[in-house]
Amino acid sequence: MMRFISRLLSRGEPALSAARPADAAAIAAVHGVSFQRGWDEHEIHRLLIENNVVAHRAMANRKLIGFILSRLAAGEAEILSVAVAPPWRGRKLSRSLLDLHLRRLAGLGVRAVFLEVGENNAPACRLYRRAGFREVGRRQGYYEGGTTALVLRRDLG
Repeated sequence: MMRFISRLLSRGEPALSAARPADAAAIAAVHGVSFQRGWDEHEIHRLLIENNVVAHRAMANRKLIGFILSRLAAGEAEILSVAVAPPWRGRKLSRSLLDLHLRRLAGLGVRAVFLEVGENNAPACRLYRRAGFREVGRRQGYYEGGTTALVLRRDLG
């Protein structure tokens, strides 16, 4: 009975926090089911130990269910990847991660944030546009299969 009550109480909102190098395997697992070419644990770990990388995670029931990673340079940031585990998609978790991440980047003095997204990735395009990103360029045939990448930018404070 206590286990049931504990599980019931723990079903609240996912907790958002800074990601750590120890999260590399879990991030790689979410990345792997989210993209055609997933990054492996070693690649993620290398990013997470860099001083100029900012990363956040979403946790539910002690399991990593989403993340966002950016690299900083000269007052700007590039969002490298955002992903949410399939069972958690459609619950505005990406928006929560993005909002937290943008606030942290602004706090670090970042003036502009860039990212690339496939033009046919409607949910991601909608997320970024609603978050204030605007198209500043295109990379024709950038992704495998010839998909064009949209280059998006958002200025911060």
